[in-house]
Amino acid sequence: MKQESYTPAEISIQLRNKRHELTDSLGRDWYDNHPFKTAWFNAMSITFPLGEQSFIDSVRCYAVKITDPKLQREIRHFCGQEGIHRREHELYNETLCKERNYSLDYLEGRIARKIKESNAKLRPIQRLAVTAALEHITAILAERMLGEDVDAHGVIEPPMKELWTWHAAEEMEHKAVAFDVYRAVTKNKPYREKMRKSSLRLATFFLMQDIIVGMIHMLRRDKKMWNLRVWIEGMQFLLGRQGFIRLSWPAYKEYFKEDFHPWQRDTRSLLENWEKGQLSPD
Repeated sequence: MKQESYTPAEISIQLRNKRHELTDSLGRDWYDNHPFKTAWFNAMSITFPLGEQSFIDSVRCYAVKITDPKLQREIRHFCGQEGIHRREHELYNETLCKERNYSLDYLEGRIARKIKESNAKLRPIQRLAVTAALEHITAILAERMLGEDVDAHGVIEPPMKELWTWHAAEEMEHKAVAFDVYRAVTKNKPYREKMRKSSLRLATFFLMQDIIVGMIHMLRRDKKMWNLRVWIEGMQFLLGRQGFIRLSWPAYKEYFKEDFHPWQRDTRSLLENWEKGQLSPD
């Protein structure tokens, strides 16, 4: 039987069914008491519920074409993990908007419209390629959350850190599932590689647009939109020498290499360290 999954054998995509109580933290700037840093992550959370349902749909569309039992099992667990992520971020987003007077209808409504438009314009294989690209972005950002430098930008309140590191660990576990499905069902290699790379550019543009629009809405509601210091410190947080995005840039570019695979970035040690932390009494 042909191998279609290239996730390392020792990586187990687990369904943890975590639940998080975030109400107290979401009512304030929970990341280093800083409005920009907090808004960056809150705006990312807004994109997750609808985005992750789109990921599930795009992968399930091709599940019947997969013959490798290992990849079939990984697809089921991928969908399970993403479903739990969707549930937790739906609660996160509802609580956030209630506590801070943000408009969830506005923030999610525009994302829903964009997904509907893209579903009408893109063929299923193109939607799968976009999913694989977005999974690459979430995987490399997960490396930052699980790395030793996670606290370099300030204190993250414990309930929020628990949620974001849990989400990061599971994104890392299943980072190759959509990619492996995409590779298995596209036989024309030049076509596959061209679409894979162009999809990352497309996905990056629209994801950044959604995050920035969300941040602007939040900072405006918080009356911090025109605070120059907030923006200068925020740009340093993202693009400075130890910036969140800047440190992720080399890993991001690897996607454009020929014959790239997500597990060429061997992040098993990050997962092992996170799992050890979950077992710690502290």
